[in-house]
Formats: sequence, structure tokens, C-alpha cells
Amino acid sequence: MVEAFGIRFSGTVQGVGFRPAVLRVARDLGLSGDVRNDAEGVLVRVAASSRVARIFAERIERERPRLARIESIEIQPLADAPRFGGFTIVESAAGPVRTQVAPDAATCAECLSEIHDPAARRHRYPFTNCTHCGPRLTIVERIPYDRANTSMAAFVMCAECRSEYADPADRRFHAQPIACPACGPQLRLTDAAGLTSPAEGVDALGQAIELLAAGAILAIKGLGGYHLACDAVNAAAVDRLRARKRRFGKAFALMARDLDVVRRFARVSGQEAQALTSVAA
Repeated sequence: MVEAFGIRFSGTVQGVGFRPAVLRVARDLGLSGDVRNDAEGVLVRVAASSRVARIFAERIERERPRLARIESIEIQPLADAPRFGGFTIVESAAGPVRTQVAPDAATCAECLSEIHDPAARRHRYPFTNCTHCGPRLTIVERIPYDRANTSMAAFVMCAECRSEYADPADRRFHAQPIACPACGPQLRLTDAAGLTSPAEGVDALGQAIELLAAGAILAIKGLGGYHLACDAVNAAAVDRLRARKRRFGKAFALMARDLDVVRRFARVSGQEAQALTSVAA
């Protein structure tokens, strides 16, 4: 018989790169076992003494991914543990849902760097994400949070994305919304009648920018619905949007590229700056 323990992590532990983090810690400690998502959170099985299991759990808590929020950790002995061959991520298990999925997270600095890098294969790709950022709650359809249970299931990974997804050393290891220009969602521009413009990708984005600058109102389809957008400093466009929305007094939300732009129009406190640059952005 192998001495083994089950470690249950509850909280916001799905869609945050938790299983890859567990795998890295286990392999660093030379432990055998497995980790899976299930309806209650994340379940880890590890062949170890009770002391080592506690050390393992404490290290996972310290080194948890930046988007993870652990609410509880339970360690229980396993009476019928198999002989594990190394440490692996195994297929998720379904059941009555008692766990949380992380909210969407603003694009991280690493992904932004790729988007702005002409040499990167995700250069100017607007759906770039990794285990630290991107869509979560707005794409999930069922628990546990796996790609097959999200709206990204319709997009088959290309060979390069599949390689990143399977590489424990890559920050996109098991990133369920992983995508690139070759295999992921694309931008396109349609008119009010739903007719698609020949422009796609960056060309569609360029046309959208020109339309906004000319005073047009755009409906930008995102993951969780539509944003109605216009140039906020074009009074005529704003008035037209207010009339169409019948929203004559209530403020509209404003979008700005970064804090430097926000500071042109408003005083920003330290707490406000922290909120605007947080993962919630």
C-alpha cells in the first residue's frame, strides 16, 4: 500500500492556471500523483507522508497563480490510492457544482508585449490571452472549466497553440481560451443590415477607427455582449447615442488606452490607479 493523501482546494481555482501550478510544484518536489478539476474545485492526489502533503499544500498556497483565490484547503488520507507514475493532470470530473470560475482578467503585460511586437505571431491579434489573463466566466458553459465546456470549443487549436498548451514551461500551459490568428476568433466588420465588409482583422479594425473618428456609432461584439461605442469628445456623436439609448442624464462609461490618457481628463488617486491597472481593469 502507498501512503497517499487527497488535497481539496476550494475557491476561485478553475480557469486561473491552478493545475499547471500544482504540477510544477509537485515535479519540483519529486512527488507522484495527479490533479484534476471537478465540480467542487481542484482535487490533488499525492503519494506522500502527511508531513510532506502539508508542505506540498502550503507551497501551492504560497505559489498559487495570480488570479487564484483559495478559500479552503482540506487534506485527507486516501485508503485506496493507486501507484502513481509521476505527476500528471488528469481528465476533469463532473458533479453537483460547488466551485467558482474566475472572472475575465485584463490583458497582462506579457500578452500586450506580444500584441505590439511585429516579430510575434500574435502581433496585433486582439484575442491574445494566457493563464494570467483573458476571458473566463463569459466563455464558460459548464463546470468543470475545460475548453470543451466553453465557447472556445468551436475553435480547434493549431499545432503551435497545441504545443504551447501542452508545455509545462509555457505560460499558456492549459490556458483554455488559447488562440492565435491561425486558429482563433477573427475580427470582421458588418454594416447595419448585417452585410459583411471585405475587411477583416487589422483592416476591419482600421475601418472601425475611421468610422469612429467620423462620428459613427459602432456596436462592438465582445465575449459577453455588445459595447455601443462612439468618440467621447465628439459632442454630436454622443448626443446621437444618448437619443438612441434614451439616456439623457445618466453617465456613459468611458474607455481610455492607459492611465496617461485618463490623467488628461481627471485626477487619479493612488487607489483609483491601482483599480484601473488591476486584473479587473
